[in-house]
Amino acid sequence: MLDKTYSPADIETKWYEHWETSGAFKCGQKPDAEPYVIVMPPPNVTGSLHMGHALDNSLQDTLIRFERLRGKDVLWQPGTDHAGIATQMVVERQLAEEGNSEGRKEMGREAFLERVWKWKEESGGTITTQLRRLGASCDWSREAFTMDEDRSAAVLKKFVQLHKEGLLYKSQRLVN
Repeated sequence: MLDKTYSPADIETKWYEHWETSGAFKCGQKPDAEPYVIVMPPPNVTGSLHMGHALDNSLQDTLIRFERLRGKDVLWQPGTDHAGIATQMVVERQLAEEGNSEGRKEMGREAFLERVWKWKEESGGTITTQLRRLGASCDWSREAFTMDEDRSAAVLKKFVQLHKEGLLYKSQRLVN
């Protein structure tokens, strides 16, 4: 007999885990199919998702699932952004609460970066858990973080190229 009350925790978690482990969200399984890609605008690791994220991700997920049904090789690229200045402020506040008034200056660069990565794991984990709970059909095997080595190297390479082409320059003023 069916229960009168729908319990999403019982049903949705079971099916989402099945879809994820079976590879239902992975791209590259249809090499001859037309590709369709959406890069998720990466949420900052400084907090958790809000209603705007839920709306945006729901719309993207609808497009992704539609194109999968049309037979395309679909990639919805998930990731999170380091939000450098904001993350630095969050971690420095944590250090101050722990009695470290000098924060990153006292720790040194390497120890501070290690602490930022620790915070990323905590906060970024919250975000990806929330996205999974929403049912986001991302290819989680390709999850990215803007401070990953590959992404950092690509950004550095591009900035050097743009500088050599005279499109970037160093000056005394901030130019947006």
